[in-house]
Amino acid sequence: MAQSALIVIDMINTYDHDDAALLIPSVEESLPAVTRLLRRARELDVPVIYVNDNFGQWRSHHGELLETALKGPHADLVRPVAPDDASLFVVKARHSAFYETPLGYLLTQQGVDHVVLCGQVTEQCVLYSALDAHIRHLKVTVARDAVAHIHPDLAEAALRMMERNMGARVSAAEDVRF
Repeated sequence: MAQSALIVIDMINTYDHDDAALLIPSVEESLPAVTRLLRRARELDVPVIYVNDNFGQWRSHHGELLETALKGPHADLVRPVAPDDASLFVVKARHSAFYETPLGYLLTQQGVDHVVLCGQVTEQCVLYSALDAHIRHLKVTVARDAVAHIHPDLAEAALRMMERNMGARVSAAEDVRF
C-alpha cells in the first residue's frame, strides 16, 4: 500500500553558523506552517521523519542534538517542532537527506512512495533532498510556506526548479495531501 511520509529537514538547530542571522527571520515566518503540517501528519498517522545535520559531531545522536538545541538561545524555534515519541530520526552529514544515510532504506521499509518536505534551507538541503527523492522515483511535495531560506531569490528559484525539473508538487502546507 502506498504511503506518504513527512520529512522534517534540519529544524533541530542551534543557529550557531555564519548564515544564521539571514535564516532566522525566515524560520520564524515558516514555523507556524511547519507546526500545522506536523500536527496534521501526526493526526493522520503519517510517519514523521526528522533528518538533521549532525553539525560535524560524529558522536552525536538525535537526543543530544535536540538537547543542545533546546538549551541554546533559539530554543523557541526548536521547541514547537521537537520530535515526539513516535517520530523517526536520521542523522545526516551533508546537504541531502539521502546522501549516505539510511533514509532510502527506512522509506522502503515503511512502504513510502511519497515524501512531503518541510524545514530548512530551501535553496540548499531541501533542494538537494528533493532531487535525491526524485531520482529514487519518489513523489515529492514541498510545502512552500513550511520551508525557510537564507536568500529569498535563490529559494524562489529552487522551488521553481523542484516543480519544473523534478515534477514536485509545491503548495501551501494547508493544501498538502498525504
